Amino acid sequence: MLIWCLLLAFPAAMLAAAIHDLATMEIPNWLVAGLCLVFFPYAAAVGSSWEPVAFHAASGFVVLILTFGCFTAGWMGGGDAKLIAAVALWLGLGPQFLSFLVWMSIFGGILTLGLLLARRCFAPTTGLRPLDRLLGRETGIPYGVAIGAAGLAEFPRLLAAMPL
Repeated sequence: MLIWCLLLAFPAAMLAAAIHDLATMEIPNWLVAGLCLVFFPYAAAVGSSWEPVAFHAASGFVVLILTFGCFTAGWMGGGDAKLIAAVALWLGLGPQFLSFLVWMSIFGGILTLGLLLARRCFAPTTGLRPLDRLLGRETGIPYGVAIGAAGLAEFPRLLAAMPL
């Protein structure tokens, strides 16, 4: 039972990050930190040895360095960078993380094209502040939605590989 509670933190965090980013254009640090912290008791609960846990931790760290570079270059938001690194912690750097990146690209492309089309067709005058903000041409893309959707798409594979 404890394993399932810890494991369900992953999809819950993906959903919360997507909703929060869509509503506020921010992914809270506490959400990413919580997702990272829950990984370690989960790994202990499934009886993982220190080698795979260290590999997963190193994966998250390497991805954090890479995504932080993208953030400093202005290519992505800081919350997005941290959330992708947290996903790398859970998935490790392997085929599952590559699949996550493909899903993230697909969902991100759909999200971006949809928002660009909506911004071209609708003026930000709905009276609903979050929606008007999204329709504003100066607003970025809430990429946490794509990251969260990709994480949810990979969750069944995480279940299939439950013990690290």
